[in-house]
Amino acid sequence: MRDVMIAPSILSCDFGNMREEAENAVNAGARILHVDVMDGHFVPNLTFGPSMVKALRKTIRVPLDIHLMVEEPMSLIPAFLEAAGPMKGDILTVHQEACRDLAGTIGQIRALAPEILIGVSIKPNTPVSTLKGYESMIDMVLLMTVEPGFGGQGLIEEVLSKIDETRELFREAGKDILIELDGGVKIDNLHKLTGADLLVMGSAVFKAGDLEKTAENLKKIHEKLKDLL
Repeated sequence: MRDVMIAPSILSCDFGNMREEAENAVNAGARILHVDVMDGHFVPNLTFGPSMVKALRKTIRVPLDIHLMVEEPMSLIPAFLEAAGPMKGDILTVHQEACRDLAGTIGQIRALAPEILIGVSIKPNTPVSTLKGYESMIDMVLLMTVEPGFGGQGLIEEVLSKIDETRELFREAGKDILIELDGGVKIDNLHKLTGADLLVMGSAVFKAGDLEKTAENLKKIHEKLKDLL
């Protein structure tokens, strides 16, 4: 199993104490935080805007993993990058399905924030082959292991075959890609996720308002990963 990094999703934290919960996750060993941005159009739910990202960045100095589940990413990318104050290690991910011009969208991110990593996400039913031709432009592929838009869904195991398929597509193009899984990742299915580099975990990490439990959960998850490596 490759070295794996857990990306706690703040979508599952207590919004009334978001800063405290995020800081607690970092203090408990999180090296990156996942931020799910939903616009109520590309997916039915509505979550965070640039102002929240800006507030989070004021106190959180680990990289942010910003996942744009939005209908018109090119219109929102500048605002989110400005809010994030991009730093090395940050990831900005757009959906292949939402981009009318994927190459142009990636180029926009690269021009505005050359220091960050660019991710492209695909839904469970979107073929990996839709990324062919873009391999040199992409730093990370985010494989949705649930239908995007809502937390708490069960992991769709059929998606896991895409890990090797994605790795091979990019290897043929001469690139070692980062692969992230998002949706339904729990401590009891970590052993099935061989080959991924980043795992988004929301409810498996955060227990709203219970900071001690969050730290305890992250500790257990990291111990489990050590056993699997």
